Amino acid sequence: MTDALKRLSEEGVAIWLDDLSRKRITSGNLAELIDQQHVVGVTTNPSIFQKAISEGDGYDQQLADLAARKVTVEEAIRMITTADVRDAADILRPVFDATDGQDGRVSIEVDPRLAHNTKATVAEAKQLAWLVDRPNTLIKIPATKAGLPAITEVIGKGISVNVTLIFSLERYREVMDAYLAGLEKAKAAGLDLSKIHSVASFFVSRVDTEIDKRIDALGTDEAKAARGKAALANARLAYEAFEEVFSSDRWAALDKAQANKQRPLWASTGVKDKAYKDTLYVDDLVAPGTVNTMPEATLEATADHGQITGNTIAGTYDQARAELEAVEKLGISYDEVVQLLEDEGVEKFEASWNDLLKSTEAELKRLAPSEG
Repeated sequence: MTDALKRLSEEGVAIWLDDLSRKRITSGNLAELIDQQHVVGVTTNPSIFQKAISEGDGYDQQLADLAARKVTVEEAIRMITTADVRDAADILRPVFDATDGQDGRVSIEVDPRLAHNTKATVAEAKQLAWLVDRPNTLIKIPATKAGLPAITEVIGKGISVNVTLIFSLERYREVMDAYLAGLEKAKAAGLDLSKIHSVASFFVSRVDTEIDKRIDALGTDEAKAARGKAALANARLAYEAFEEVFSSDRWAALDKAQANKQRPLWASTGVKDKAYKDTLYVDDLVAPGTVNTMPEATLEATADHGQITGNTIAGTYDQARAELEAVEKLGISYDEVVQLLEDEGVEKFEASWNDLLKSTEAELKRLAPSEG
């Protein structure tokens, strides 16, 4: 079953699981995926926690204790989510140690309602790092305009970051710039750069979903020929930008100080359109020094029938540029699509967070001890 996943790892792609729940931790499932499916990291987001807490009774005991203490719903969520991240980080600690801190990491996101507030994002990132208190944590900060200076500030304090919700090539370059600026601040402060890590989560499938929807509305044969190509083209050009930035003179100075490259992470790799092979965003985005964070269904599909044929990004840049240009020629604005996706991404995480607040509040009420 795991030959494809093994090959993927051997090609330099770190396999992370895009999911976490208390049941996954306590049942031994996470440990099993690490042991048998080459999983070397975990990512979470508000949607994942909302689903985990609303299903089953795995959180009842902790919720009952929190209800007895009459904590606020926000505090309850932080206690629950950081407990899961801490436990998952402990399970992944041997991977972290074996890879010198490169992998074995668990990501937890700042409150998405702070996505447009730089100072609050920095404060929340510091609080989360303190609460989880594990060296193998990544604090997720969205790549909004307000998020960029927050990334620099947080990296500058020596906190490792997963930059999330990146859709555009321009924004990705700004993210890399924010990371390098953060490393330069950390270096000036005398921090050990070898201990600071970061990944840049470049979202994939949603680009095809939005562009394909616009292609389908055009309905011409010329338009249909461009279906399902934009997301891979976008991601491949992101890798080109990564290669360029991390071979620059600016990077060389940080590299001398033992800094770590900010790896591109392919996120949103579950295929949304059933017309496409379910391992499309894994098989076709293989290159060294990358991470692919997969929902469990994508992980299983890759294990079962993934086609890992070596590096599928090298040598594709001209073709990728031509494919994005073909979309523009159809009258579909790349800039408009990626901005819409960023805005929607923040809104979706905010909506999930609000759902999480509501369902947690209901659980706290249900499990609250009777007075007297």
